[in-house]
Amino acid sequence: MEHKDLDVWKFSMDLVEEIYKLSTNFPDDERYGLTSQIRRAAISVPSNIAEGSGRKSDKELIQFISIALGSLTELETQYLIAVRLKYIESNDELMHLILKVKQLLLGFRNYLKRKV
Repeated sequence: MEHKDLDVWKFSMDLVEEIYKLSTNFPDDERYGLTSQIRRAAISVPSNIAEGSGRKSDKELIQFISIALGSLTELETQYLIAVRLKYIESNDELMHLILKVKQLLLGFRNYLKRKV
């Protein structure tokens, strides 16, 4: 299955879009700090799903899904930092999307683990 057909990839692409919109409101002096960090973490999620899907085995795909999970957890932490620093307001829809992607990644990884 191609990565673009996976729901987890589609939702993680939506997440990237939302993070980019949200982080435009960060202070200018965070351009090379939190803004850059949160965007790179967001981009890492669908990128690792895509890279893992292009590999030749499910075992390799599991490794890339695990990396995507790590990046998602990093992104969630950076989002919470931005809220605590009052760069942005808490956003229930964004948290729901983060949790949705996490749920899909965990489910996909569990499915793959049962296959190998």
